[in-house]
Amino acid sequence: MITIHITYSGTNGNARKFAEEMMARGIVAEIRNEPGNLRYDYFLPFDDQESVLLIDQWENQEALDVHHHLPLMQTIIEFREKYNLTMKVERFLSDSEIPESDKKFIKEK
Repeated sequence: MITIHITYSGTNGNARKFAEEMMARGIVAEIRNEPGNLRYDYFLPFDDQESVLLIDQWENQEALDVHHHLPLMQTIIEFREKYNLTMKVERFLSDSEIPESDKKFIKEK
């Protein structure tokens, strides 16, 4: 599994406006329905009113590559330009299981 954190940053609330438009236009719903997408969620940091965090998860690199080649990506790029956003991107590959030494710090349902 691949998890990507994208922090979109701008001015005058543009990062939030970007995320709101992505949701209002149904783009987020389309991405969530793509084969191999496991998660596509926006979060608002408490200490940074000019940024939005996107957590994007995919089953594998192949699914992500297909996503990146869809016409929908051009729309996303146009929205980023419309709102004049910069991006910080971090990629994570998931371990198959949580180590026993870490489990004592986790409280599950």
